[in-house]
Amino acid sequence: MFSPLTVVSPPAIIVPAALEYTIWPYQHRFQQAAQVMADGIFDDLDQDLRPEVMLLGIPNDGGPAVCLEPEQCGLPAEAFGGVMVRGQFLRRAKEATMPLVEGYTTEMMTRRFEGMGLRLAVQEVLDELEKKSALRSFAGWPVLIGEFFVVTILRVRRKFLKAHPALQPNRFYTDGRPLASSLIEAAVRRFHEECIKSLTEPEPGSGLLQRPRDTDEVVRSAGKLLMDTPAQALGMDPAAAKLFNTLNTVSSLRYEGTAGVGQVLLARRGHPNVQEIFALTCPTPLSDYRAVRKLLQMTSNDVSLLADGENVYALGRQVGHYDSSREDLFVIGFLHHYVWEFRHGGQVLMRSSYGQPSLPQTRLSRSEFRQGLRQTFDLTDAAKVERLWEVLVEASRQQSGTLVVITTEALAEADRLKLQCTLIEPVPLTPLITRLVTAIDGAVLIDPEAYCYSIGVILDGKASGRGSSTRGARYNSALRYVESSPYPCMAIVVSEDGLVDILTKDTLPERH
Repeated sequence: MFSPLTVVSPPAIIVPAALEYTIWPYQHRFQQAAQVMADGIFDDLDQDLRPEVMLLGIPNDGGPAVCLEPEQCGLPAEAFGGVMVRGQFLRRAKEATMPLVEGYTTEMMTRRFEGMGLRLAVQEVLDELEKKSALRSFAGWPVLIGEFFVVTILRVRRKFLKAHPALQPNRFYTDGRPLASSLIEAAVRRFHEECIKSLTEPEPGSGLLQRPRDTDEVVRSAGKLLMDTPAQALGMDPAAAKLFNTLNTVSSLRYEGTAGVGQVLLARRGHPNVQEIFALTCPTPLSDYRAVRKLLQMTSNDVSLLADGENVYALGRQVGHYDSSREDLFVIGFLHHYVWEFRHGGQVLMRSSYGQPSLPQTRLSRSEFRQGLRQTFDLTDAAKVERLWEVLVEASRQQSGTLVVITTEALAEADRLKLQCTLIEPVPLTPLITRLVTAIDGAVLIDPEAYCYSIGVILDGKASGRGSSTRGARYNSALRYVESSPYPCMAIVVSEDGLVDILTKDTLPERH
């Protein structure tokens, strides 16, 4: 038997030392550590993706495949019986079409093509197995351990994957590697990269146990990877462009005390859907952050900076009908201080807030709001629902964001929190009053009849592990309050960009 590796973090992946293994000693704990990492990455992006991590073992002598971890992974081993032969065929096809990479030896290129062919063969089988499935699996790079190629497989819920906009999956780096078409796909690739690094160590899998990568860092790395796609589309070297870092820096700067708000159109000069208003005699490099921030001050709702990925060359606007299948015109929207969006074809592919990427959240729908009221307060009276809806609509217009808490015990809670709020005479909220009371920091406390009892409330509540480091204090304090409240309660969190979160006891995110 083997001596178990000391697990530093996270403690949830400790297993008995006498556990049987098929290929190598750390396979079970590696799968559990990879699952913990996947949960951290994708729970922050979209909890409904619900990632599952599996390990597939493929004998390098062409024997029958075996599902390693978990034991009941649900993959029919017999379906992978021909992947070694298919992988060799795909390898030869890739060798014939892909260029040699500078600095790679012939042996290195051979190993690269072998791995690429086998990964594609495994992916083909997964795609066939899941043709009509609610699941979508992504195969990682095969790593030879002993006599087996070990492939890490990440599975997510197809419905929620497709709910997020993406570019076409048909762009490649100059060395033939595929570019990321969405933030989720970029996160999948970064996840697999972490697994590969761990599996190729002298003690395969031990690195993920001893030195688990911070999941926020992995998501940031995914954001950088996604921004390689517009750089490549504009003919730039993505490594030199560093668009993600550049845009974060520009968005963090203020000009004469004001935050940057405006747009940058990323397109090659002469694009048919871009009209120049006036050009700069000497284009300003995007890396000249302060100069770009100063130029951004001149933009408006219909006038943008025009940049080719390397320089700002003019001010102008988008004109005509853009054929989004071209994927050569991108929009960077600077929303607030240190907050920007990456858009294409009218859709938001990624939002970055204080350097942390996230997926755009859908704006609140009337049906979602009604459902929350019905489940929490058993409130179905049309007039009362409409009154609360008007309050929410007005609150969502606050440019600096706000927080509205609805609870059946608003009066009692206002009295309990009186030392950390401003009490007011109970008043039914109208759009005008809502605009006034949501203009200051803190929560607005109302009851299901839309009567307001206190404003500027500093909420309390116990931390429970449900919070998200990618969300602000307003969201996390509302989450803690709703979870801790002994009364029926709903919190409406309006972020600075106008997006809305509805928090009830039935919709709280899972604990990490």
